[in-house]
Amino acid sequence: MTFQITAAAPDHPGLLLELPWQIPLEEWPAQHLVALPRGISRHVVRFARAGGEVVAVKEVGEYNAVREYGLLRDLNRLNVPAVEPVAVVTGRADGAGEALEPVLITHHLKGSMPYRAMFETTMRPRTVNRLLDALAVLLVRLHLVGFAWGDCSLSNTLFRRDAGAYAAYLVDAETGQLQPQLSDGQRSYDIEIARVNVAGELMDLEAGGSLHPSVDPVSFGDALAARYAELWHELTRASVYSRNFRHRIDDRIRRLNDLGFDVAELQIKHSPDGARVTILPKAVDAGHHQRQLLRLTGLDAEENQARSLLNDLETYTAHQEDYEPGDPLSASREVVAHRWVREVFRPTVRLVPKELRARMDTAQLYHEILEHRWYLSEREAGDVGLERAVDDYVRTVLVHIPDPAEPLEDAPVE
Repeated sequence: MTFQITAAAPDHPGLLLELPWQIPLEEWPAQHLVALPRGISRHVVRFARAGGEVVAVKEVGEYNAVREYGLLRDLNRLNVPAVEPVAVVTGRADGAGEALEPVLITHHLKGSMPYRAMFETTMRPRTVNRLLDALAVLLVRLHLVGFAWGDCSLSNTLFRRDAGAYAAYLVDAETGQLQPQLSDGQRSYDIEIARVNVAGELMDLEAGGSLHPSVDPVSFGDALAARYAELWHELTRASVYSRNFRHRIDDRIRRLNDLGFDVAELQIKHSPDGARVTILPKAVDAGHHQRQLLRLTGLDAEENQARSLLNDLETYTAHQEDYEPGDPLSASREVVAHRWVREVFRPTVRLVPKELRARMDTAQLYHEILEHRWYLSEREAGDVGLERAVDDYVRTVLVHIPDPAEPLEDAPVE
């Protein structure tokens, strides 16, 4: 049998030679297959074990297989959430010499689930919203790099939960096109397809009794389009600030939080005309911020407090010249986080007179100082800094908060 394997990494062909390419994919013996949940596909798809790895194998025409393989490589190079391509196998034939369809092979995305598997138990409306938020984030990220999907749907997406965060990954790029930049019309076309497809898929779940009674498929499809529009505007609008711009970044983060998104990454690039801010969003679930803050800093806080502190840490991190995401030679995120605790968090708390610190827990105190700083900066149209914020907060707010350690005076008797 003669066939060709085109692979991105030199070690893959040896592993893939173990698989029975002379047999149609839907007839592969069980010893080669891995039982994992599969989504709906117009092609035959199987999960197989190649050496110590699990791969997804899809039978598809040669032109589409080669084209999709190239698109997935481009998306991975651009750091867009998508399955990672492994190889294309062409020239397949069965024992009688009859030609078999080529296959596209991708890495199995560990911990991911197709949407139908996630709906096997009825999901709460809030969780459905989180999945659609993740899909909106994925669409925005694709459009930002010039990728028009052409068939955005829940079926063509994999979802993964990581430390409370939902992330959506493109799993089918067959209809996609990568261009230097998308027009508004191209983006609108993609969003309309997504809106119709999502509504139809939710209707299908509704008909099968797998959808929560309060979830209206059409409304949720419309909500996806609305969330995309809000997020696209917030992420792509002009953001060049003068030197004194700290509180403006805080404004951006607050608006993103109001849209229901967390800040996954914040980048600040300095240029002659000011500082340009880029924000990368993600959708998160309850308790995520508490766990992340505790892991990074050792600080234990309530969820809203943790979110506030993490936003401040993210802004601090963006200013660190020795931190570069993805660069193994730069300072790690944990190192920067502990530096923030040592150089920012603790010194700020110590600025508060010792006798007043006990009036609230430390995380709440720092959060309120950040809030006060934002309030003063908005009022004065410029960042006032932490020291001044602490001084004003202590004089105008904290001194009027009762000390919980002092006994309450008896209420007057009428």
